[in-house]
Amino acid sequence: MQTIVTIFRRELAAYFTTPVAYVFIVIFLVLAGALTYYLGGFFERGQADLEPFFTFHPWLYLFLIPALSMRLWAEERKTGSIELLLSLPVTIWQAVLGKFLAAWAFTAIALGLTFPFWLTVNALGSPDNGVILASYIGSLLMAGAFLAIGAACSALTKNQVIAFVLSAALCFAFIVTGTPVVLGPLKAALPAALAATLASLSFLAHFIDITRGQLGLSDLVYFVSVIALFLGINAWAVELKKAD
Repeated sequence: MQTIVTIFRRELAAYFTTPVAYVFIVIFLVLAGALTYYLGGFFERGQADLEPFFTFHPWLYLFLIPALSMRLWAEERKTGSIELLLSLPVTIWQAVLGKFLAAWAFTAIALGLTFPFWLTVNALGSPDNGVILASYIGSLLMAGAFLAIGAACSALTKNQVIAFVLSAALCFAFIVTGTPVVLGPLKAALPAALAATLASLSFLAHFIDITRGQLGLSDLVYFVSVIALFLGINAWAVELKKAD
């Protein structure tokens, strides 16, 4: 655990030694505000809730999280520092978890800086703060799933652009599986049970349930399972590189 904490601190501090962290946070906050107030019609709705704010999170993460995660392992492989890292008394799983948790903590910081939205909605009315808290937890879990996918894609290639495209494509697939545009053809072409199973794999379906205040065990297990699966792929890809 101490080794994971050391890697975690090193990686998290590295984000703030370059402009990448500040650019990511500013873009995230600006886009979240613009989408909430303009496209989401925050004031026009006349309701004291943050539904317009959380509605756009999957689509924000679709572009911003792959941009954040694409350098996690691709940069290490490109510069050759991965050989140095793996030569240290550090197991692959310690390195994978340390890097992932640092990226997840950084994303949590960016998400936490949106607290003025929460203050604003409380100043304007009497929202259900339990639902808002559950929505923040759901958003963070979804961000973790996006990051795990991005980390796995980053470990598979030296090229950050390829890592970005791969992770964005996979994340997009996990989102749109639960949309009516995709579900309609699936229900027509596949057995109902199979179509329902594919729909249940959608980030969007689970996240929408959480934003409605239904933070169930099935949603938690789903996101944790996705994170574990892709971290496993991440570790396998790094092990494969080590074998080379």
